[in-house]
Amino acid sequence: MSHINFDVAMLRSFIIGMDLGSFAKAAERVGRSTSAVSAQIRKLEEQTGTPLFLKAGRGLALTEAGEVFLRYARRLVELNDEALAATRGTDLQGWVRLGLQEDFGETLLPAVLGRFARAHPKVRIEARVARNTDLLARLDAGELDLALVWDDSDLSAQARRVTGRCVEVAKPAVQWIASDALQWTAERGEPLPLVLFDGPCTICGMATAALDRAGIAWRVALTSPSLAGLWAATAAGLGVTMRTHYGLPQGLRPLDADACGLPRLPALSLVLVRASKASSAPVEQLASIMFDAVRGYVSPLAIAA
Repeated sequence: MSHINFDVAMLRSFIIGMDLGSFAKAAERVGRSTSAVSAQIRKLEEQTGTPLFLKAGRGLALTEAGEVFLRYARRLVELNDEALAATRGTDLQGWVRLGLQEDFGETLLPAVLGRFARAHPKVRIEARVARNTDLLARLDAGELDLALVWDDSDLSAQARRVTGRCVEVAKPAVQWIASDALQWTAERGEPLPLVLFDGPCTICGMATAALDRAGIAWRVALTSPSLAGLWAATAAGLGVTMRTHYGLPQGLRPLDADACGLPRLPALSLVLVRASKASSAPVEQLASIMFDAVRGYVSPLAIAA
C-alpha cells in the first residue's frame, strides 16, 4: 500500500489562504506566484481524493471534508514548526510573564504553554489569567511582558500609550449566549434577563448599549467577578450572557439574534500586546506561538458539530 505524504509548504499555503480569505494574498505572504499556490491547492485536493471547497460563491468556503483537513493541516504545520524551534531553541533562556483573558485559560493556555515548554525547556513562564483592566494595569506597571486582551477604544489607546506594540490577532463576532434551560422569550414582553460581569466589561457594555438602542428592556439577573460564574448561571437558565466562541463550554449555545428579536452584536478585535521593554527572544517566540494558536483555534462545539 502506497502512502501519501503531504508537503508542509502546500499545507502552509492552504492555511494562510483560508486565514486571509484569498489564495492571491497567501501567495504574497509565502513569496510565490498565485498560479503556483493554486497548483499547490489542486495537488492537495488530488492527494486527499475529495473536494475541499464548495463551488458556490466567490469566497473560500470549505466542504465538510475541507474543514476536517484544515484542522489536521494546522496541526501538521504546527508540529513542523515546533520541531524546528525545538532544534534551534534548546539554548534559549530567560523569563516571560504572560497575561490573557479567562476565555483562554482552559482552552488555549495549556496547549500554548505545553508547546512552548517543549521547544524551549530553559525558559520559565509566569502566566496570569485575568480581565482586560487588570491585564492592562499590569502591563502599565511593568508586571507583564505579553498580554492577550480585547480591543476597546479607551483600553487600546492606553495599551498603545504604554507599549506602542499591539497587533490584531483575530476579530471574532460577539454573540448572545444561553442554554436550553432559559425560559425567557421575546413574545412574553418581559425584560431580557442578563448575566453580566460585575464592574466594567467591554463586551457587557457593548451588549447593553445595543439593547438600549433597539428599545429592548433588560434586567440584571446575576453578576459575577469570574467567567466561570457567568457560564454556571447561564447554564442554569438564569439569563443570557454575551461572549465570543472562545472557550464556550458544552451546554451553552449562541442564540440566533434575528429569531430571538435581539440586536446583532459587532465583532471585537483581540490584540496581542507586548510591553515596551519586552523585546527578548523568549517573548517574541511566545508571541508567535500565541498568534498561531489563536488564529488556528476551533471551538470544541464546532468540532462536535
